[in-house]
Amino acid sequence: MTQGAGQGPEMRTPTVRDFRVPAYVHEADPYALPSGPYPEPGPHGQQPPPAYQMPPGEGARPGEDIEGVESVAGVEGYTPTQRDLPVINRGDTLQVPVSTEAAPVSQPVDGPGPLYVVGDVHGYLDELVAALREKGLIDIDGHWSAGTARLWFLGDFTDRGPDGIGVIDLVMRLSAEAAAAGGYCKALMGNHELLLLGAKRFGDTPVNSGAGTATFQAAWLLNGGQKTDMERLEDVHLQWMARLDAMEVADGHLLVHSDTTAYLDYGDSIEAVNDTVRETLTRNDADECWDLFRKFTKRFAFRDDGGAQAVRELLDMYGGSRIVHGHSPIPYLLGEVGSEDDDDAAGPVVEGPHVYADGLAIAMDGGVTMAGKLLVQQLPLDS
Repeated sequence: MTQGAGQGPEMRTPTVRDFRVPAYVHEADPYALPSGPYPEPGPHGQQPPPAYQMPPGEGARPGEDIEGVESVAGVEGYTPTQRDLPVINRGDTLQVPVSTEAAPVSQPVDGPGPLYVVGDVHGYLDELVAALREKGLIDIDGHWSAGTARLWFLGDFTDRGPDGIGVIDLVMRLSAEAAAAGGYCKALMGNHELLLLGAKRFGDTPVNSGAGTATFQAAWLLNGGQKTDMERLEDVHLQWMARLDAMEVADGHLLVHSDTTAYLDYGDSIEAVNDTVRETLTRNDADECWDLFRKFTKRFAFRDDGGAQAVRELLDMYGGSRIVHGHSPIPYLLGEVGSEDDDDAAGPVVEGPHVYADGLAIAMDGGVTMAGKLLVQQLPLDS
């Protein structure tokens, strides 16, 4: 099997820290474009969502998709917003503490080094560097220092945060450095990689959304697309993203980006799924790419009743004894996101990965975009 994330060229883009981050949208009316003044900056300095004008006669619909502009109530595969995310019981929840002490990565005498996974980064380069240093994976200068360790990123490198291109450059460089040291640093395709690719390739070209006219450009902007990322996007970044795998198995863990069973639509083996995704991007058909993005945007398949069975379907098809994913922030999975109208609501508290679905699923998106935590975790977990 070809590993699309492979080793990238050694290159580094300076972090952009001194500009005002454009506003982004956590949830949006799929029919309206932003209007009105920007409110005061929120956590991490990002702008909160601007005011939106609903179409005449329309009200807020339960079930509108924060990631795809076409998904509304009644349309198959919609993703609920935080307004209608049900709170789940926490009796089956295991919060795995993450050590705050930096320590060198222990190296085995023989065989591969320890396995680590990284949740959604979304452009927060400084937080990523701090988390990797804390685990001993990089040194004070940001270079690979973990020898034969293995590191997997679960996707969503850009959008919402200030330096998505800087994140990609870091991952590409670490891929080369890790390989030279006998380890590896690899990455999976997230829905935001598909979104950025689509915005660059297709712009305002209308696509068949299933619920009216949509464009990649509009969806990218509504979902936190950063102008500075688009300006700094080069062919090497586009080629790297287009070659990323959708899934992989490592040490009995099935690694994917999204908590969805939509992967089953693309093949009956890991190789088939990865090949199908890459071939779809190669054909450069806007409607096909939009359908791929829409399916990767689905979430919550492993939560609530039937969640464990959904995980078993994927494990039975692709292998592994546990699934590890990003995409859905842990505060959403735990129902801990406060109302956007409650100014006194406390921010989410995430200490580590979220284990659920009868212990078969591990969620790794710590909600860095909502003042949560960017998670870097060694596998396996002690549970």
